[in-house]
Amino acid sequence: MKTTLTPTGRASWLAAGATVVALMGPAMVDAAGLMTPVGQTSPLAIRDHDVRVVIEDGYVVTEIEQVFVNNGGQDFEALYTFPVPEHAAVAEFTYWIDGKPVTGEVVRKEKAREIYETEKAAGRETAMAEKDSYRDFEISVYPVRTGQDVRTRLVYLQTAPTDHGIGRYVYPLEEGGVDDQRDAFWDVRDAVTGRFSFTLELKSSYPVDAVRLPGQPAAKTTQVGPGHWRIELSSLASPDPKPATPADPDFDARIAILDVAEKTTDPVRHGLMTTLAHQANSATGGLLQAITGDLLRQAEETGVAQQLQAPAPLPSAAVARLDTDVVVYWRHQEGLPATVDLVTWKPEASGTGTFMLTLTPGDDLPAISEGRDWVFILDTSGSMGGKYATLADGVEQALGQLRPEDRFRIVTFSNTARELTPGFVAALPAEVRQHVDTVRRIGTGGGTNLYAGMKLGLDALDSDRSSGLVLVTDGVANVGTTEKRAFIRLLSDRDVRLYTMIMGNSANRPLLEEMTEVSDGFAMAVSNRDDISGVLRLTTSKLTHAAMHDVEVRINGIKTFDVQPAPIGSVYRGEQLVLMGHYKGGGEAGVTLEAAIAGTPVRYETRFEFPQQGGMNPELERLWAYRAIEQMQAQLDYYGADPDIEEGIADLAIEFGLVTDYTSMLVVREEMFEALGIKRRNRDRVAAERQLREQRQQSAPVSRRADTQQPMFSTPRPATGGSGGGAVSPALLWLLLPLWLVRRLRQQQS
Repeated sequence: MKTTLTPTGRASWLAAGATVVALMGPAMVDAAGLMTPVGQTSPLAIRDHDVRVVIEDGYVVTEIEQVFVNNGGQDFEALYTFPVPEHAAVAEFTYWIDGKPVTGEVVRKEKAREIYETEKAAGRETAMAEKDSYRDFEISVYPVRTGQDVRTRLVYLQTAPTDHGIGRYVYPLEEGGVDDQRDAFWDVRDAVTGRFSFTLELKSSYPVDAVRLPGQPAAKTTQVGPGHWRIELSSLASPDPKPATPADPDFDARIAILDVAEKTTDPVRHGLMTTLAHQANSATGGLLQAITGDLLRQAEETGVAQQLQAPAPLPSAAVARLDTDVVVYWRHQEGLPATVDLVTWKPEASGTGTFMLTLTPGDDLPAISEGRDWVFILDTSGSMGGKYATLADGVEQALGQLRPEDRFRIVTFSNTARELTPGFVAALPAEVRQHVDTVRRIGTGGGTNLYAGMKLGLDALDSDRSSGLVLVTDGVANVGTTEKRAFIRLLSDRDVRLYTMIMGNSANRPLLEEMTEVSDGFAMAVSNRDDISGVLRLTTSKLTHAAMHDVEVRINGIKTFDVQPAPIGSVYRGEQLVLMGHYKGGGEAGVTLEAAIAGTPVRYETRFEFPQQGGMNPELERLWAYRAIEQMQAQLDYYGADPDIEEGIADLAIEFGLVTDYTSMLVVREEMFEALGIKRRNRDRVAAERQLREQRQQSAPVSRRADTQQPMFSTPRPATGGSGGGAVSPALLWLLLPLWLVRRLRQQQS
């Protein structure tokens, strides 16, 4: 979980002599990891950072527990933030009060802020999780007691579809790099001083050939059983600090620390240093080194530095950097059948059930043979500095591999947009050389006028030819037109597909994804830890093969409603279609998928049972609610403010316990929930989810395939090495590769 600092709290206090364990990759300035005391200059240290991930039944549960340490001499309020993970629904925020976990409840945002401030003014413990649009979740905590730990737990849910049989999970830690000047100014250095652990349990009823963690040589991967894999990653810091004794190898260092504290005559500094010294008595490894470094600086400022000699680097010292995403891939066995999978939750036979229906089509989408027009829209704003020189090499290779019947345009944008080509030009060697030379001469800088780049890219499209736009950006629209509705309207009346590579955790995913949905294209979020050659293969397969357009899925025989997404749009090669909705009753249902492939109507159908009652997946209710909220938010983005829709989002979020732009998750003392008239619905929901989740973890993977008696599709599902895949050239997106190569080289050099 990526943690950023308020402007008053960016100073790093970790000792320069601490040993860094490169578990999380090389250090970078856009790092993660510290809670900031509001109004203070010394951030808290993260002592422990534990992540537990469970992937099963088509969705992911991510649970993060952090323990912060207040080594200061006073109580204070603290704030930390982390990036909003891709399509993640926050289901739990728990804050430990008096050593006991207290789970938050969702209330309207304004009310949550009012209660938080009131409780803070009264000196009572309180905490609050808010959402800053698509950017961050912000956690406020009060009070952080001197000499005490702060423990929090956060749980969020995501769906986990596969692509060409490849599954992908990202634990986001990188800031995203969309504001290099800010990062350079603050020079963030964030780390875990105690224990870092990351454990992922993958359970699949379909055979898994392999699991991979790019750039994590210390990771331990174990196949527990058929379809059950465990991935473990941890630091080497001692998890069980022991008090100092004469036999303690760090005993002399601890005595020296106490000695300096006693020699400090300034009363304020004496209190602070004495508190730190006593904490050092039970600290080990990186935490002891951090305390020593802070005391050294205090000693220098008070004139007693000569009294303390820094201890030698400790062999047990360990610091895990929280500055690099953790990416996990899993690959299903090739040749698996195309399937329909059904997961349901229906606690009462007479009540409403929730379902997740996953359709994995067969490999029957033909390759595209006619000439196409391609518009490459390239971000040259300041955040792309250092990447663009190598990008030119990728453009040359991409254009050099297009077919003679293809045509291309190149558009760049920063503060303004400009076209590097005089309209569409044929993909001939002489034209390619000329325009690649132009690309090489371009510098980077300025803001991000995404609207100008998109508008220029859409100009002069030929209605008689198939057209595609490839947008590559790692930033946020901050110059010119920035209103989301303007972008949606720009694309809604154009017959063109938009394919977007979303780079980094700070990019405006909602805007970029809605743009691609309007055009029936697709968007892919990309981490610096991704295997880029694999990303190119998956994406190229979609661009060079026909897609299912105007997709409709109908369910007959039982009553279904509130089905998301609606409308569906297009399904590209290798993609899964995941539908979520509600149903009444149960029994046999007929499911039909209709679409058009290259203008030709196609129809697939099957029949299977919806259960009358039961299930082990209560999280489906929250996943459905989050999908519905995303659809409602998209309406607001397109049509503008609507009090009824905003009220509907808030009501849905409160009912299902979700943090949104209109709701927050609030923690107060247990007795205060009752005094404030706040029902403990989310606490009870969290307890029920946790109980069933623990039961599921004790069992083997369960098959969720529903169409075994009447298969919906007749051909096997596509795979990375399947039919047609090996013959596809990755030229169309080869230009994306340099965007990561430069950063990877820099990481290796650092």
